[in-house]
Amino acid sequence: MDAFAWMLERLRDEDCRRLRAFTADGRSQFSTWLVVVARRLCLDWYRVRYGRDRSTASSTRDDRDTRRRLVDLVGESIDAAELPHPAPGGPEAELRAAELTHAVQGALSELDPSDRLLLKLRFDDGLSAADIAEFMRLPTPFHVYRRLTSLLESLRRVLRERGVEGPVP
Repeated sequence: MDAFAWMLERLRDEDCRRLRAFTADGRSQFSTWLVVVARRLCLDWYRVRYGRDRSTASSTRDDRDTRRRLVDLVGESIDAAELPHPAPGGPEAELRAAELTHAVQGALSELDPSDRLLLKLRFDDGLSAADIAEFMRLPTPFHVYRRLTSLLESLRRVLRERGVEGPVP
């Protein structure tokens, strides 16, 4: 998904300059040309992330794989469950946490059951968008991402209307 998003950003650069560069001269179809452009952009993303392959006789495939794993590990997100819990802030913090929990549960209870299932599969069960799409019989993983984005925005709006400001812990 990162490569896809990066590729779309590059296609939109300079008022879609790359897309407008296509000329219908009969040598290829637009779809074939777009596949080539997309592949080259994905290679560019890969090079930005991992660097160019500067293989020498002494460099092995294991060295390159180790470097890629290191870059991926450094860039991985931290699991919130592994973070230490902050020191309790006393009765006021407990009251605020209880109020926030009540507000979030109220907002979630107003959602359709299919939307609650989508949120549970993604955030509680940690399923990938592809797995969720298959499970919920959605056409593609992109439908999952679009629905999640829409759901989260509507939840934020409902919580703001109920007086919840800032991030919800």
